[in-house]
Amino acid sequence: MKATHDDKTFTLTGRYWSGTYPLEDLPKQLAFYRMLRAEYPKSGTSYDETIAELERLTKILTRK
Repeated sequence: MKATHDDKTFTLTGRYWSGTYPLEDLPKQLAFYRMLRAEYPKSGTSYDETIAELERLTKILTRK
């Protein structure tokens, strides 16, 4: 999973999919993936990489 951004959007790119979202949706996306991990423990670590990338991007953007 890779997260990139520009001035208005961020893009998540995985092995089989990608999605572009407005920067203001970053907290919502992070909460969504955390909820999925909590609600579906049988998914194991499948959401961990996405959550880590969203957390990394959040840190980068809050430093600016």
